[in-house]
Amino acid sequence: MSATKGAITKFPADGLRPARRFISGHNKEGQGIFIGDDDGEHHRIMVEGGAVANIIYSTAGNPVDMNDDKDLKFAKENEPAIHVANGSVARLIDFAPGMESPIHRAMSIDYGVVIEGKFLLSLDSGESKIMLPGDCSVNRGCMHKWKNLEEDKAGRMLFILLDVEPYKAPNGEVLKEFLGDLEGDYADLH
Repeated sequence: MSATKGAITKFPADGLRPARRFISGHNKEGQGIFIGDDDGEHHRIMVEGGAVANIIYSTAGNPVDMNDDKDLKFAKENEPAIHVANGSVARLIDFAPGMESPIHRAMSIDYGVVIEGKFLLSLDSGESKIMLPGDCSVNRGCMHKWKNLEEDKAGRMLFILLDVEPYKAPNGEVLKEFLGDLEGDYADLH
């Protein structure tokens, strides 16, 4: 991790607006209604104050069982680690100015979308891409790291992680999850 100009102590990070989460459901007539309007139930300071994660929603199983609000109950009662086996995680992460994550690999397919800021996505091969608001990445189990290229303001990304079958690289190696210095930040709480 590179040095940051100030530790993040809460969600949202200083300089970023609060993000609202709207959850829909149905009334007795079967019409769509809003049943939730908040900023999420699970916030976690990460990388020694270099970032903060906000779990927007997580699910167990695929397809998701919404009967009897099973999905709502799961999302409320479970703060996921990096991803959910056979499920999904939607996570906002606010990055401190200039913050660079440790290199890591989740064994999932990860959709990353820049919401605010300018980020560098680097792979273990040495290749990298600059991402701007609206840009999307599809990470298929690659070792990678993120850097907020803004030195004077926080940035925000949205990540959607879906579980995958065991995956073999072209050389035949079965790839394993590697969180390195992020291990404690994504410790399974349950």
